[in-house]
Amino acid sequence: MTIRVLVADDQSMVRAGFRMLLAGEEDIDVVAEASNGLEAVEKADRFHPDVILMDIRMPELDGLEATRRILATNSGARILILTTFDLDEYVYEALRAGASGFVLKDDPPEQLLAAVHVVASGDALLSPTVTKRVIKQFTRTPRPAPAKQLEDLSEREHEVFRLIARGLSNAEIGKELFISETTVKTHVTHILQKLDLRDRVQAVVLAYQTGLFETDGRREDASPTD
Repeated sequence: MTIRVLVADDQSMVRAGFRMLLAGEEDIDVVAEASNGLEAVEKADRFHPDVILMDIRMPELDGLEATRRILATNSGARILILTTFDLDEYVYEALRAGASGFVLKDDPPEQLLAAVHVVASGDALLSPTVTKRVIKQFTRTPRPAPAKQLEDLSEREHEVFRLIARGLSNAEIGKELFISETTVKTHVTHILQKLDLRDRVQAVVLAYQTGLFETDGRREDASPTD
């Protein structure tokens, strides 16, 4: 199955670079480009891409608002935010807007290609490094009461949820809990269904927005390797 991609960035050289890279993949087709947020919204509606590479800072309409507008009319769209780690506030807001992952503009090409495939498959991409920064942001904000649906999670699902919130992959969660990756995938599916969440990124947002795993957040925040 071919992955249809829309590249949205206000720099023509950046768009050309991404198009050239993606064009080398047999299962990826760049169906459109956009030079600003308004154009990204319009072309997302016209071409129905599976994955949208979205720059944060663009004229006319920034990447955050473009993400909100696209997902408001097409909840199935997968948006990868093009960002840098010094834009923490944008990472935080993009998560709330519904982004499925993040790609650094200076990441190796293979990481970008892997990211496109990951989110196109319906998963979400949130590296442990980004997760730590998200944790720091959420530990500074007021916390609403935990969602009532959390009470529906089993003890094992709570364990898996905690590890998702730490940014672990399915394979890493399986290793941590001594269960198969297939079993982890089943638990993740049930967790997302019970909590009415789109993907793992929304699970991380919920976990730290409600302070559910506050102790974990403080430990990560104090990590000397951050």
